[in-house]
Amino acid sequence: MERSYQITAFCQHFLKEYIGENDICIDATAGKGNDTEFLCRMVGPKGKVYAFDVQKEALEYTEKRLESAGLLERSVLIADGHEQIQNYVKEPVAAVMFNFGYLPGGDHRVATSAETSMAAVRQGMELLKTGGVISLCIYSGGDTGYEERDALLHFLKELDSRKWLVIAASYYNRKNDPPLPVFVIRL
Repeated sequence: MERSYQITAFCQHFLKEYIGENDICIDATAGKGNDTEFLCRMVGPKGKVYAFDVQKEALEYTEKRLESAGLLERSVLIADGHEQIQNYVKEPVAAVMFNFGYLPGGDHRVATSAETSMAAVRQGMELLKTGGVISLCIYSGGDTGYEERDALLHFLKELDSRKWLVIAASYYNRKNDPPLPVFVIRL
């Protein structure tokens, strides 16, 4: 069995235990559609995945990917920032996936920010059903900045441990600001 050690594959592997048929999930940062496709496969034909992105290019990638995989009908693609989640999603969700930073291969000037990401995580937490999970792939090196990472980690560390379980992993032996996978589970 071939294994991937990319952060997105690691987060998807972790989330498999929390998502079932007919669930509703959110891909808060659609990007090139990798997580959206994963979530659509997990929720089955009667489930639903809301995928957000501010970049038209990202939603076009995602739409093409889902269409070629026969999964487009399971998705709702939303051209808006993830800080607007509650304007679109009203039902409880099983999982929310975040990949912070910028679109791979895209304009590095268009990236997530501490302010909008914090708002999105809070909204995702409010929608999360008991036993649901949020995954956060936090990229902090280079031009994506450390402010977002530090704000998110500070916020998560202060959550009530009777209501939330926060697991922060790391690529411990990697240099140059490796991505940080974090999971938030509603108890």
